[in-house]
Amino acid sequence: MAMAQAIIVGAVEECAKTSFRVSVVVVDKAGQLAAALRGDGTAPHTIEFARMKAYTARTRNQTSLEFAAATASGDAAALRQIPGVIAIGGGVPIKVGTETIGAVGVSGAPGGDKDEICAKAGIARVAAALN
Repeated sequence: MAMAQAIIVGAVEECAKTSFRVSVVVVDKAGQLAAALRGDGTAPHTIEFARMKAYTARTRNQTSLEFAAATASGDAAALRQIPGVIAIGGGVPIKVGTETIGAVGVSGAPGGDKDEICAKAGIARVAAALN
C-alpha cells in the first residue's frame, strides 16, 4: 500500500507542475484495484479512465499508448473489444525486472501522452524498491 500511495503522489505532483488535475489508479498483478485517488477539480470520468488505462497496461504488459498504436488497424484492432481495456495513453506497467506486478493509470491531463509522463514519474518514485 505504501508503494501504491507513493506512485499516486508522484504522478499527481508531476502533473501539478503543469497545472494538470488528474486522477490516478494503481492495480495489482491481477489487474484489480489496489489504490485510487480522484484529484481535486477532475471530471467525474477520470477515475474510471485511469482504472481502464492501468488495467490495459497490466493485462497487455505494455503502456496503454503502445497498445493504442499496436491495435490501430488490421486484425489487432479486435483486441480493443476486450472488456475493460482502452486504447489511449496514460497506463504504464509496474515491473520488477521483466515481470509485470501491477500498473498505474493517470487521466485528466490534456492528452494521453501527458498522462503517461505523469504515470512514469509516479513509478520513478519507487524505482529503487523495484530492483
